[in-house]
Amino acid sequence: MDVPADEIGPGVRGFWAALPREGRYLLSTVALQHLGRGMTLPFTVIYLHEVRGFSLELSGTLMGLMAVIAAIYGPIAGTFVDRVGARLVVMSGSVLASIGTVALAFSSTLPIALVACLFLGLAHGTGWSASNSLISAIVAGRMRQRYFGVNFALLNLGIGLGGVLAGAVVDVDRPITFEALFLLDAVLVLIPVMWLLGPLRHVHGRAAHTDASEPRSYAAVLRRPGFGWILAVTALTSTVGYGQMEAGIPAFARTVSQVSTEAVGLLFAANTAVIVLLQFVVLHRIEGHRRTRVMMTLLAIWAVSWGLLGLSGLLPGTLAAAMLVVAYGAVFGLGETMLQPSIPAMVNDSAPDHLRGRMNAASSTAFMLGAIVGPVLAGVLLGRGLAAVFIGCMLLGLVVSAWMLLRIERIVSPEVNGLPAASPSTSPRTQRAG
Repeated sequence: MDVPADEIGPGVRGFWAALPREGRYLLSTVALQHLGRGMTLPFTVIYLHEVRGFSLELSGTLMGLMAVIAAIYGPIAGTFVDRVGARLVVMSGSVLASIGTVALAFSSTLPIALVACLFLGLAHGTGWSASNSLISAIVAGRMRQRYFGVNFALLNLGIGLGGVLAGAVVDVDRPITFEALFLLDAVLVLIPVMWLLGPLRHVHGRAAHTDASEPRSYAAVLRRPGFGWILAVTALTSTVGYGQMEAGIPAFARTVSQVSTEAVGLLFAANTAVIVLLQFVVLHRIEGHRRTRVMMTLLAIWAVSWGLLGLSGLLPGTLAAAMLVVAYGAVFGLGETMLQPSIPAMVNDSAPDHLRGRMNAASSTAFMLGAIVGPVLAGVLLGRGLAAVFIGCMLLGLVVSAWMLLRIERIVSPEVNGLPAASPSTSPRTQRAG
C-alpha cells in the first residue's frame, strides 16, 4: 500500500513502514553486500604498492585506470538501462565486479592487474546509472531523497565494519591475508543478483511508456536545465572527495603522516560511524532546504577535514598524527551525509523516465572523471613529496565547487533543488514487466 508523504513517520521505523516491499528487499542486504568492499577499499593502494611491489605512481594510475574504463563504459550502460531496464544492467555489473575482484586478488604481475582493472572499471561503469535508476523505479518524491540517504548509510556501515575487520587482519608481509579478503568481496558483490533473479525479478526499471517523438540521446540530457553544471560539480567534488578515498587518503596517511594500517582502518571506521549515527538526523534537518545550500555546508565541513589531515602530516609517526587521521575520517563523513541525499536526488528529480538511465550514467561518468583525476593527482604529488601542494589542491577544488553551486541555484527549479513542490508525489513507481 502506498503511503502519502505527510503520513511518513519519523525515524527509521516510519521510513521502513512507508517503503514498498521491493525497497525493503534491496535495503535489507546493502550492508552485507558492501562488507567485502570495506575490507578492500582502504587497502587496495597499499596492497598494490607494498604487497605486489608496484610503485606508488603506478598504483595510483591503476586506480585511475579503473575510473577511465568506467567513464567510457558508463554512457553505454546508461543507454542499456533506458532500453532493457536497470535490472539486467545491475546484474551484469555484479558479475563483472566479482570477476575483477578475483583477478585483483592474484595481481602478482602487471598484466593480471590490468585485467582486474578492466573488469572492475566495467562494473563501476554500470553501478551508478543502473542502481539509481532501479531505486527511482521503486520510490519517488520525498521517499526517494530519504532512500538515497539511508542506502548510503547502510553502504557505509558495511564498508566501515569491513575496514575495521580488515585492519586487524591484513599483513603486508602475508599476501594471503589480502587475497582472502578480495575473494570474500567477490562473493558478496553477487548479492543483488540473488534478489533480482528471485523476489525482484518483476522490477525491470524501464520507462513506463515510450514515445518516438521524445528525444533519447545524451544531447537531450545535456540540454536539461542546469544539468551541465551539476555534472561539473559532481566531477570536482569527486576529485577532492571520493576520488581520494581509495588512493590519496591511504597514501597520505601511510607515507606522509606515517601511521599504521590499523589507523587507516580506524579512519574508515570513524567515517562510517558518523554516517550511520547521523544520517537520519541530517536527513531530517536538510529536508525542505535547498540542496545547493546543503552542498555548500558540506564543502565547508570538508575544508575542515582536509585541514586536519594536513596537520597530521606535520606530526609524522606520532599518536597525534594517528588521531588527526582518524578525525579526518569522522569530519569527512559528516559532510558525506549531506552529499548522497543531494546530488543523486537532484539528478533523478530532474530526469524524465525515458532519459533516467542516461542522466544517471552521465552523473556516474562525471563522478568517475573525478575518480580518474583524484588517484593520479595524489600519486604524482605524494610520490614527489609535494604533500602541501596536494592539500592546497583539495582546498582550491572546494572553493571552485562552491562557485558552481551558486550557478546551479540560479538555474534549476525549486523542486529539483529540494524545496517542497505544490503537489508532491510519493507513491512508489515500481514498474512491472507486463
